[in-house]
Amino acid sequence: MPPKFLLELAAKECDEIAAATGDASAFAGPLRKFTDAIPEPDQQRIRHAVDEAIDTEIGPAYTKLARFIREEYEPSGRTDPGFWALPDGDARYRNAVRELTTTDLTPEQIYEIGMAGVKESEAQMTEIAKKQGFPDWQSYAKEIQTDAKYRAKSRDDILKAYRADVDQMRPKLPQLFGLLPKAQLEVVPVEPYREKEAAGASYFEGTPDGSRPGKVYVNTGDFEHRELPEVEATAYHEGIPGHHMQISIAQEMTDLPPFRQHAGFDAYIEGWALYAERLGKDLGFYQDPASDFERVASDLFRSARLVEDTGVHSKHWTRERMVQFFQDHSMETGDDLQAEVDRYIAWPAQALSYKIGQLKILELRKRAQDQLGDRFDIRAFHDQILSGGALPLDVLDARVNAWIESVKRNDSGKTDR
Repeated sequence: MPPKFLLELAAKECDEIAAATGDASAFAGPLRKFTDAIPEPDQQRIRHAVDEAIDTEIGPAYTKLARFIREEYEPSGRTDPGFWALPDGDARYRNAVRELTTTDLTPEQIYEIGMAGVKESEAQMTEIAKKQGFPDWQSYAKEIQTDAKYRAKSRDDILKAYRADVDQMRPKLPQLFGLLPKAQLEVVPVEPYREKEAAGASYFEGTPDGSRPGKVYVNTGDFEHRELPEVEATAYHEGIPGHHMQISIAQEMTDLPPFRQHAGFDAYIEGWALYAERLGKDLGFYQDPASDFERVASDLFRSARLVEDTGVHSKHWTRERMVQFFQDHSMETGDDLQAEVDRYIAWPAQALSYKIGQLKILELRKRAQDQLGDRFDIRAFHDQILSGGALPLDVLDARVNAWIESVKRNDSGKTDR
């Protein structure tokens, strides 16, 4: 059973969905997208049918679900937030860690990795902050979070910032990659009805044949409270060379079996996207100190996740302790901070995938550099990482080892897919 307080939130969300009727409902979204190919009488008929379904079927169904959660499900919810509180909870959590990181790391090892990462990132942030005249990283973070000069002035400001970072990255890709995706990438605003709940940015893949481009959806709502310095790292993470590049290349590798073209190993997928944020630094980007500071803050955030997740599910942390740790060791604030904490409680071990995956790719890169020396080619290395589709990290490790050995034998540097 999930914790009671999460079930309370779920029931509340169901109530909110049920209360939105007619055009106010998210389910009415498609009614705003009719094409001219559909005659006006048919549009009116469809609108009427959908509105009626929302009010007579969908709304009441969510009301019924909310009642069930509140009256029958929630009373049996557990009071402790961690997986440890369940029967065989420690074993359950270890299994979740194994499944979602695709490694044999223990919760204790991951906790220590997270603490070390937090310390390293905070040291880097302190160094950047002092160069800007601040005594510590927290002072510079507060400056970025409160000074209006770091805020968007309009919705278009946010879109322009994302597009500028994608555009400056695009011509640099051949320096780092031999394989390049055929699929195009667009930066578009989140639909108005999703603004309240949507993340700051997210990626939606295109079609394998390229008929629909990949899209980075950017939340431009509440623009006056959005920090522009955080855009650059996010643009590389969600767009290129992050999710768009990795997912598009996998979809376009037609010699791979479909299950490998569309595999969903979070540790690989999110690990690659977090690794991609650093590639901008390799290319000399992040020229704005505030943007570079936010890049490291992004890394700090992912290391803190390792501590938070293992803390609550293995070390018996309370939710209050999780909130306090984030307040002390991240730039997360307000509702975003609260939502992050609840996410880790609700989905044990998923948040571990980002940093664990990134660290594995960095480890493999260093291994290849150390063993190949002058024969190391960053383009060939990245092509090996991307050309096999999403893989469990232990399989990725073996794949890169095989490539290293093939280069040592003066082969083509390629291995069978």
